[in-house]
Amino acid sequence: MSDRTLPVVIQGGMGMAVSSWRLANAVARTGQLGVVSGVALDSVLTRRLQDGDAGGHIRRALAAFPVPALVAPVLERYFQAEGRAEGEPYLPVPKLSLKPTREQQELSVLGNFTEVWLAKEGHTGIVGINYMEKVQMATPPAALGAMLAGADYVLMGAGIPRQIPHLLDELAAGRVGTIDIDVHGAEADAVHTVSVDPVDVLGLTPETFPPLLRPFFLAIVSAHVLAFYLARDADIRPDGFIIEGPTAGGHNAPPRGRLTLDDDDQPIYGPRDDANIVKIAELGLPFWLAGGYGQPERLAVALAAGAQGVQVGTLFALSQESGLAPELRDQVLGRLDATELSIRTDAAASPTGFPFKVAQLPGTLSEPAVYADRVRLCDLSYLREPYAKKDGTVGFRCPSEPVHMYVRKGGTAADAAGRACLCNALTATVGLGQTRKTGYVEAPLLTLGNDTDGAAVLLAAHPEGWSAADAIGWLLRDAPVSPTA
Repeated sequence: MSDRTLPVVIQGGMGMAVSSWRLANAVARTGQLGVVSGVALDSVLTRRLQDGDAGGHIRRALAAFPVPALVAPVLERYFQAEGRAEGEPYLPVPKLSLKPTREQQELSVLGNFTEVWLAKEGHTGIVGINYMEKVQMATPPAALGAMLAGADYVLMGAGIPRQIPHLLDELAAGRVGTIDIDVHGAEADAVHTVSVDPVDVLGLTPETFPPLLRPFFLAIVSAHVLAFYLARDADIRPDGFIIEGPTAGGHNAPPRGRLTLDDDDQPIYGPRDDANIVKIAELGLPFWLAGGYGQPERLAVALAAGAQGVQVGTLFALSQESGLAPELRDQVLGRLDATELSIRTDAAASPTGFPFKVAQLPGTLSEPAVYADRVRLCDLSYLREPYAKKDGTVGFRCPSEPVHMYVRKGGTAADAAGRACLCNALTATVGLGQTRKTGYVEAPLLTLGNDTDGAAVLLAAHPEGWSAADAIGWLLRDAPVSPTA
């Protein structure tokens, strides 16, 4: 990786659209790695257009897309110059499937292109995009869209991203990019895939297909065992690792061994869950440490351990440029005293089955009464799971959907208990929540890391709030690098 810039600070990818293009753009201007969330960008794109595209940013990015013929139908269907009428629901987008429609792939390409293009606009810094292995069916067209906009890095966690290096190689060469899809209960020899043909989806010829930069790929892992597995084979080897501990925000790797909960129903992590940093350093690939590294002193610890630097989320989630709804950010900032702000590791909330950090805030799904008031449904469906039906076909289910429907599809009521609809809740967290015909407005759910000490220090220094550049400057104050190097 010596031929491309290696950042010291990676601004973490936080979905949906908390890691907005504005945030990534601001971080990239400091010389560090700004990262946009790559989750559900088809919905993010179309909802921003339906809300009127204030400032014209989305339309400006779409005007730069190399194939205008793909853009026109999207603007015609979704753009509302005056924004949605009060109480009007957002239009749906096609759901992910094993046989994606052309519309679904085009929207994914355009959504990812737009977010990365805006993040890269106006500077020469580096920008990455973060995907989830658990959202496999979205990845091929999403990665193509990001690469068309010149993404410098791709990051992926929440699983074992062994297929991504090859996918990026193929897309950069203008060839069909394919990944295998995990189908629960499928026969061992059954193969299910999702592909994107870059030339076909853009309506070009091989001769007119534009050259694409092959992004560096960073695998987000929690254990040195997984790092060793991915590094052993050139076909699946990433260009580096982010080693994420269990205090990080968002999804966490489950504890090793049998899941044990404490008195507050939170997973218990122990020494077995600490990655062996010495062994990871021996691999010879650059790595960054994440989860509780959002302070200058912790950056120094990471550098002393041989890391290239750190990945930080919470400081940036609460910065002025983040996509977090302002009222939620203000609520958190008003509670940064440790006695007022509680962040739980919820073992049940995420339909992925991974533990998920949940900030306990009034008016959000963290409140039992708010959770109980929501009618369960699965209409965005990014986290639904493909499963093998008895007749050999593939169906889709989500433990956050109505319990009787999930059980009818072979799931269990126990597995559905306590699940939250992260898809709808996280869109609400960035001000893009759905309004139902009944008048119900989706409630948000906020995720942060356990370590908020750094945020408290920044708030004391910046009582009116801090910028991403403020956070970078503070993190790097004692580092042997310039904040703008």
